[in-house]
Amino acid sequence: MVAFNLIKILILTVASSITGFILASFLIPFLHKIKFWKKTARLKTIDGQDATVFLSMHSEKETTVPRGGGLIIWISVFIILLLTLIASNLSDIWWIKGLNFFSREQTWIPLFALFSASILGLLDDMSVVYGKGKYIGGGLTFKTRMLFIILIGLIGGSWLYFKLGYSSIHIPFLFGFPEGMDLELGILYIALFVIVGLASWASGVIDGIDGLAGGAFSSIFAAFGFIALIQGQYDLATFCMVIFGALFSFLWFNIPPAKFYMTETGVLGLTMTMTVVAFLTDSVAVLPIIGGLLVVEAGSVILQLLSKKFRKKKIWLSTPIHHHLEAIGWKPYQITMRAWFIGVILAILGVAIKLAGYAN
Repeated sequence: MVAFNLIKILILTVASSITGFILASFLIPFLHKIKFWKKTARLKTIDGQDATVFLSMHSEKETTVPRGGGLIIWISVFIILLLTLIASNLSDIWWIKGLNFFSREQTWIPLFALFSASILGLLDDMSVVYGKGKYIGGGLTFKTRMLFIILIGLIGGSWLYFKLGYSSIHIPFLFGFPEGMDLELGILYIALFVIVGLASWASGVIDGIDGLAGGAFSSIFAAFGFIALIQGQYDLATFCMVIFGALFSFLWFNIPPAKFYMTETGVLGLTMTMTVVAFLTDSVAVLPIIGGLLVVEAGSVILQLLSKKFRKKKIWLSTPIHHHLEAIGWKPYQITMRAWFIGVILAILGVAIKLAGYAN
């Protein structure tokens, strides 16, 4: 059955990518038809100051390139899930039934996280495009998004704790090489889930240069897919690789010059799903390594805000840090390609550390 599961993963990865390509051929003209982009470029930074540096580089693209490219990702996953689920229920052929990857233990919660957070992100994108009044150009309020992310986190954490019996996280290398140790958290496991979900959401600032976010999330989900495969969680591995396949088709249209941006309907869904998958594979401790690019991006914003507040001056010309690199003369494609290389190396390192405990 191992060989069949490998074939299943590969076939559905390709199917997801093809589905994404087909969707994009309809989505791109539709987004242009409805003018699904900002009516005015972002004028202020997160702390309310003038976004002078950012506007000098991105003002035109902000108001001419459609938002909502993330729709390709989660709709492709939904289509593949639906088709395999229908086929497995209608057919008595064992290999067709085996294509189904919807399972209570492995994929129910990540699917819930993907769809619920992606829909929340879509509402935010629509608010950015069509919003009126004091929130125009800003989408849903920060408090609204945070409350929904916390709610999704509470549901996900509670399901893992109460329904599936998860209550500890594995810490690699601690008190023994290579096995590490399990840290028992009890009911605090749910609180940790919510905190990691919020931190992952904050890392969504990586969506800012053509191809950057898509490449970063591709290496992350490929890494978690490999971990799940080694653990024998074949449905979860399939799910991760179906996302990976959809990200590839997204990237085809998002590399320079981008036909659309991922925006919140992609970023919110992917970051929350990443959180769930990290917990299901007991890889929370290596999530900051596998998702190292996201940590750097979010960290640059936090450090910039702290520096401006307490030192009254900037560390970087613009944040997230990819905008600083643009400002000092790096070409966008240089930033993207180098970030991809770093992301792949970090993903491999994180997987190696996680799997060290299986060495014996």
